Amino acid sequence: MPAVLSRLSPIRSRLALRLGTVAAIGLAAVLFFAACAFVMQLAGLWLAWDALGEGLGFLAFAWGLLALLSGAFFVIALHLLWVPLPPPSGILLPRAAADSFYRLIDRIGGRLGAGEIHGVWITGEMNAAVVQRAIWGGFGPIRTHLLVGLPLAHSLSRHQLAAVLAHEFSHLALQRRGAGAWLAHFRAWWLRVLERACLVCPVAAPSLDVTFRRYYRDMVRLSRLEEFEADAMAAEMVGPAVLGQTLVEVTLKERFLSQDYWPMVMAHGAAQNQPSIRPYREMGLGVAAGFLRPVAARMTAMALVDSERDGDFLHPTLAERLRALGVGAEVATEDMPSAASHYFAPLLPSLAWVFDRAWWQDMRRMLRGERKGRAVREDGEA
Repeated sequence: MPAVLSRLSPIRSRLALRLGTVAAIGLAAVLFFAACAFVMQLAGLWLAWDALGEGLGFLAFAWGLLALLSGAFFVIALHLLWVPLPPPSGILLPRAAADSFYRLIDRIGGRLGAGEIHGVWITGEMNAAVVQRAIWGGFGPIRTHLLVGLPLAHSLSRHQLAAVLAHEFSHLALQRRGAGAWLAHFRAWWLRVLERACLVCPVAAPSLDVTFRRYYRDMVRLSRLEEFEADAMAAEMVGPAVLGQTLVEVTLKERFLSQDYWPMVMAHGAAQNQPSIRPYREMGLGVAAGFLRPVAARMTAMALVDSERDGDFLHPTLAERLRALGVGAEVATEDMPSAASHYFAPLLPSLAWVFDRAWWQDMRRMLRGERKGRAVREDGEA
């Protein structure tokens, strides 16, 4: 694995620097454009007022029109630039509530040199991620947050969750510290500016797509390189076999939840007017009872094939990641206590209640919408 890192890291670093520099120049250009428009607006207003005082009505109108157009361009430029990311979502987990989990974070982060984590959040997603936010929108100090999905914690053992955290913290250690964090911030910001520009001016969207086609392609390449690099560093810590087994486990459990567990929950919820099922409260038992390892072993090959055509171009497929690690698609031979029961046992009722309540609110809105649509169709037929 050190050989993999020594080969990947220089390539990824150069690409990240180039794309971050392009993004910074693009942002600076929009900011310069906004400043010029603001100065022209002030100058136009002053000259219009001066011309009006001298009785030059047509000239005053011309300068006033220039001020109006400059003001419009200034507002548009600010609108393009001001696209801050939303704050982390989920339930903020205080250290006193899960000290053992925080100790795991400290141990892994310390060994990898990942830096400080400013907030740990529990989400309702089958995912884990580290996100960084500038505290004043696009500016100000950058804060790092760890997001851990409750379904993911129910689906993995504590050793497997540690492997996932090692992968996420490797992103921080290798790619998101110091200048790397700001380069990543600029790249993401510039992509949001381009996206908003296409929405504000659809006529310019084809030209922007052609102009920045290589930039988009290189961003996809960078994302994939970062995943391989983080896998290589995490494998040094937990071992390639453990990381590979964890990747397979995440893929299979995600498939089980999306294709078996949630469809049954949705079908049951759609038939009820009042909450009679709490999917997050029952999720731990549902995963333990419904996920059968003999079946999972047989489904692994299918999961590998499906991952090859899953359409997620930003991440390598499961098969590619396993090949890079030099391991096969191995499934754990026995069920282990979940990371959720190990780290969050006292908190599970409260966490589940929050996510179940949000789920039932969404379900009620969906059912009301379906009933309203059905009533409209029936009235139309009548």
